[in-house]
Amino acid sequence: MTTINKLYYGDNLTVLREHVPSESVDLIYLDPPFNSNRSYNVLFKEANDSASDAQIAAFDDSWHWGPAAEETLREIETTAQPHVVEMIQAIVRFVGRNDVTAYLVMMTVRLIELHRALKPSGSIYLHCDPTASHYLKVVMDAIFGARNFRNEVTWKRTFAHGNVGQNYGSVADIILWYTASDKYCWNQPFASLSEDEIRAKYPHVDPDGRRWQSVTLRNPGIRPNLRFPYTASNGVTYQPHPNGWSCNFERLQRYDREGRLHFPQKPGGALRLKMYADESPGERLQNIWSDISPIGAQAAERLGYPTQKPLALLERIVQASSNPGDLVLDPFCGCGTTICAAQKLGRRWIGIDITHLAIALMRERLNGMFGDAAQYEVIGQPADVASAEALARQDRYQFQCWALSLIKARPAQEKKGADRGVDGLLFFVDEARAPAKKVMVQVKSGHVQASIIRDLGHVVEREKAVMGFLVSMEQPTRAMLTEALAAGYYHSPGWNRDYPKLQARTIEQLLRGEWFEFPQANVTLAQAERVKGEAAQKEMF
Repeated sequence: MTTINKLYYGDNLTVLREHVPSESVDLIYLDPPFNSNRSYNVLFKEANDSASDAQIAAFDDSWHWGPAAEETLREIETTAQPHVVEMIQAIVRFVGRNDVTAYLVMMTVRLIELHRALKPSGSIYLHCDPTASHYLKVVMDAIFGARNFRNEVTWKRTFAHGNVGQNYGSVADIILWYTASDKYCWNQPFASLSEDEIRAKYPHVDPDGRRWQSVTLRNPGIRPNLRFPYTASNGVTYQPHPNGWSCNFERLQRYDREGRLHFPQKPGGALRLKMYADESPGERLQNIWSDISPIGAQAAERLGYPTQKPLALLERIVQASSNPGDLVLDPFCGCGTTICAAQKLGRRWIGIDITHLAIALMRERLNGMFGDAAQYEVIGQPADVASAEALARQDRYQFQCWALSLIKARPAQEKKGADRGVDGLLFFVDEARAPAKKVMVQVKSGHVQASIIRDLGHVVEREKAVMGFLVSMEQPTRAMLTEALAAGYYHSPGWNRDYPKLQARTIEQLLRGEWFEFPQANVTLAQAERVKGEAAQKEMF
């Protein structure tokens, strides 16, 4: 079955219901956003009538009890299985109507859809932290069945904290693993041993330098058919354990010919087997993962996305619970680590996110890692002026994020609010061993006039940028173009040419491929995040 990979912009509940068939997905991984850094006293505080609706905005991972959560609870009560209804009603009665139960209610309705979409042989991994993991496990037990709970993985997500007060340092996340049935895909993962661990576990060394450990040849069960004396190549006859040997006579002979038998020094001692370190894939992976490091500040894969997880973590999950060609789904896709792991390992994938910034990050990351090999379709983003206008009417902030993504700029701020005349940032490098140059970007979905260009010029000077770009729905006026020309030019040393310092493009022009003029050695969103961080560090000193 060949299906093009799909990247959806939109509410994952709607996408799941309208675009993901029942029993079609082999593996689901989700890392749903939740503001666990807030005080427990605030998280569990009873909501009042003025509370805002549940929302997920770019980098804003708060859920709040409001009309949307109340409506979703009613939907669950009227459509879900009776035992699921009883479960969520009990939690709301016990915990109250607050941010935690808003999160749980919104997650319940989505987990019901994910259960529908999962194949009978499929697995789901829910990534969370101790703030609500115990409640989520109850929800998962109700929806997927307690019998299908497989394990709770603890991942050490960060290094030890030095500022811990009257508490233990919180350095771990929880990953709940459930399956749709007791017949599920499982590819046993192994953890590699360090050199010190190898020396400790394999203390013996052959003359050729191969390390080995001595393991028992005793059968763990009672096997009368494997009770026989064995005369080894050293001329000594060895008796089996009362349970019997762990292998048959022919296998013992083969071990003997290969020099794999460990003869006891004392008469009457037990015959044992040599297990070589270089033949072992490692230790079978346990449910505490401390061997996958967090993403460091200077890591190459770092994108600046607050909840980004290491690629190695998702590769482990994808390899363990799916096979090449299987379909992997991430309904809270964020910066796309899951889909990148799936692409790398030859799986098909579906990614869903409700922010245009996340979609832009994923597209750039996929294209940067895999180039043309990453064949995928983006669904739900504007493809023409009419759909762009509709997005601007629906949500100006998301329109702004989408417009910035057209030119690979990133939002200048992480949340809605006063922008001080700056909507986005773009960086480029046009000379060797010189800092990246900064471009200020403004996005306007409504009326434009000459004063906007003048204000943009002031922002460029104030922020010590080299250029300023205006992205607008409307065609710039003649007065605006005149104002832009009066600002002069930026001279690029590396390209030895001049570029207009202030420029304006419409959404229609950008969709046609009419780009802004600037040195095209463009810095990516990920590199821009590092450049911004380095600049902040310099300002501190």
